[in-house]
Amino acid sequence: MRGVISHMANRLWIVLAALGLMLDVEQAHADDKRFRLSAPAALVETGLLDYLLPRFSLKTGVRIEVVNPEDRAEVTLGPETGRPVFQGKDRLWRMARASDHPGAVRFAEWLTSEIGQRTVTSYEVAGRAPFTLPEVAEEAETVPDFDGNASEGKRVSLAQCGRCHVVAPENRMNAMGSTPSFAVLRTMPDWAARFQSFYALKPHAAFTQVEDVTAPFPINRPSPIVPVEVTLDEVEAILAYVAEMTPADLGAPIQFQ
Repeated sequence: MRGVISHMANRLWIVLAALGLMLDVEQAHADDKRFRLSAPAALVETGLLDYLLPRFSLKTGVRIEVVNPEDRAEVTLGPETGRPVFQGKDRLWRMARASDHPGAVRFAEWLTSEIGQRTVTSYEVAGRAPFTLPEVAEEAETVPDFDGNASEGKRVSLAQCGRCHVVAPENRMNAMGSTPSFAVLRTMPDWAARFQSFYALKPHAAFTQVEDVTAPFPINRPSPIVPVEVTLDEVEAILAYVAEMTPADLGAPIQFQ
């Protein structure tokens, strides 16, 4: 009798485990079909997003939650950072993608495509189209010089940063989808400052040690994960590697040199 009960318990455990796996797969699929987009009130109040987003969702099945600029989001629409996508309300609006989330990538591709741009310009208020396509002159980027070895920077980046960030094609499948890739970070105007001081920025300060720069972790508050340990020379090498990287095209799949 005991053997029968044990056999039934094992079968029940297998069924529950399989059910849990199915739920995990379904949840992952659901997450791929839902992401957050941050936009300022000045843009939300125009009604453009109410016009654009349902059309995108109807076509793709991807749902978008609009959040405030200070909230964490996979895509940002604003006047400061990113690829120009449309203009109106006396300003140029840009799109920045903070992660490689499949839904966010698909939206970025759609918004910068011919059909997405045509959808923007077809929006009307009182018979007038308040938004037009961007008119931006190409500007040559001035890239700062760094003395580090770019090849060494790539090696260190893959070893120390690749557990969270997509650093290069080699670790595309091993990073965390919720963290921006190096190529996406490279699109930001202040990318050099971010990489120079990354160890002091959240969440890095909780688990990063830079030799002769950062203080040791308090005994009662050790690093929550295996620490990232680098030297100043390695930071300089990382900067040299990122400086040579082609910034991501935020309207298309990320490309690396």
